Amino acid sequence: MARVRVRGAELFHEVAGEGEPLVLVHGGLTDHYTWRAVVPALAQSFRVLVYDRRGHSASTRGAGRCTRREHEDDLAALLQTLGLAPAHVVGNSFGASTALGLAVRRPDLLRTVIAHEPPLLGVIRGDDPAHVLMRAAQNGIDAAVALILAGEAGEGVRRFTEEVALGPGSWEALPDRVRATLVANSRAFAAEQSDPGWASLDLTRLSACAGPALLTYGTESPAWLPPVTVELSRTMRRAELRGLQGAGHIPHVSHPEAFAAMVRRFIEAA
Repeated sequence: MARVRVRGAELFHEVAGEGEPLVLVHGGLTDHYTWRAVVPALAQSFRVLVYDRRGHSASTRGAGRCTRREHEDDLAALLQTLGLAPAHVVGNSFGASTALGLAVRRPDLLRTVIAHEPPLLGVIRGDDPAHVLMRAAQNGIDAAVALILAGEAGEGVRRFTEEVALGPGSWEALPDRVRATLVANSRAFAAEQSDPGWASLDLTRLSACAGPALLTYGTESPAWLPPVTVELSRTMRRAELRGLQGAGHIPHVSHPEAFAAMVRRFIEAA
């Protein structure tokens, strides 16, 4: 367990294993603990870094807006401060958006990118049939954020989990520790949503990214997530698209052995 100061914040992080650097970037509401089931397997082949993003759990918390660009800059500073650049970067959900955003701006810091279901609903055009799914997802997110800001964090996070991210019944299926973490990090989630650019990405610059990328989606994920991943795969020149059979939005939790093996094989092949 350690903390490092970057860009005016202290970021909690842990490192395990030896080899080429591999950084795991968690999604919204969660923290480094979400990767616990895959770290031991990945640490057999890589030097694995997990951390709590700014505003989450053991890292510096703060009031006000925290944009995705700030999370990208934090990741860049973390890689450089710890001497891990260039690194393989794996991101889930908002963490996947962060990884892709950094790949657009600082490709020199990344060897490969593996992104599972970045919620970049802004990349879906208004004339795309999937756009109706994007509107429904955004409405669900907005409703959850409104509850969080109104002091009903537990209900807001429950609704987001069941109606937007994981599906009906998922909230009660989560361990108490995980539910408590999601609620504790709800203010950071609400702050991220106040960033007008949180769900968009410069597709022209993304198309210029030359590094190998693996974009994945779960076959059991909510219907709005896979179309985003598919659209991004059409944009990136060296992107491989893969559907994870039987998995949802958090395959590193639901299918840790298969997920770790996939990451290892992709990096070795790349």
